[in-house]
Amino acid sequence: MGAATAPRDVYARLARWLQETPPEILASRRAQAELLFRRIGITFAVYGDKDAAERLIPFDIIPRLFARSEWSRLEQGLFQRVKALNMFLTDVYGKQEVLAAGIVPRDLVLRNPGYRPEMAGFRAPHDVWVHIAGIDVIRVDDHDFYVLEDNARTPSGVSYMLENREAMLRLFPDLFVDHRVAPVDDYPDRLLTSLRSVAPHSAPSEPTVAVLTPGQYNSAYYEHSFLADKLGVELVEGSDLFVRDNVVYMRTTTGPKRVDVIYRRIDDEFLDPLAFRPDSVLGVPGLLSAYQAGNVTLANA
Repeated sequence: MGAATAPRDVYARLARWLQETPPEILASRRAQAELLFRRIGITFAVYGDKDAAERLIPFDIIPRLFARSEWSRLEQGLFQRVKALNMFLTDVYGKQEVLAAGIVPRDLVLRNPGYRPEMAGFRAPHDVWVHIAGIDVIRVDDHDFYVLEDNARTPSGVSYMLENREAMLRLFPDLFVDHRVAPVDDYPDRLLTSLRSVAPHSAPSEPTVAVLTPGQYNSAYYEHSFLADKLGVELVEGSDLFVRDNVVYMRTTTGPKRVDVIYRRIDDEFLDPLAFRPDSVLGVPGLLSAYQAGNVTLANA
């Protein structure tokens, strides 16, 4: 809504559509979407809940709309932000000039539980630490947005967005006729291109990419399998990989196959029992050494 409680311009046609569509039709379509999600298995769990029950992904029949000019401005700002995050991480694990200059308090970084001293002095391939970022934003007025948080370790949720769009296309095709909606179905192709672009220099022209998952009991396992399928790459668990001479290999029916890029969906402390938590059975022993040797790229680093 605008300042006068009237729909903003970008919502004008949607508001008319909502007025013309009977409430029972909207309720029926919402029920159809939830049934579709349940059949496909698009669920997630919230750690810490007493019942730990799986939930369906949230589905709002009223989409959030952005004008092209508005989205372009926001997109430009998010690109700039991710670039700044990568430059910051390169510095704090390298020369630490931002700390020496007092721009960011030293203790705020070095005593932060997210800081990994094991990576001090290491330079990420292509200076990219954050390959995939989930940045939460909130609108504060008609023109401005604030960032709530940067999810830059193992951001989750993009599969739900893609499935949500697919459901909207199926259940409300008339909305897409009335609005020129930017497509999102090219996300997997763009993600694969991005992952291959940061492969080690020793990798072949078509690097081998794999999605590393903690397994089927993880709350985001649906997304892990979804992305691996859409990317056309292998979905692997820690036991499917091994390290030999600082090179990562994947076990296959035809023998070991080198892996060049790992899109990891495992938290830092479980990645490598030789470098982090020694009791981890989810990671790959020696993975950090292979990464530091420049023989494999981890996304996110």
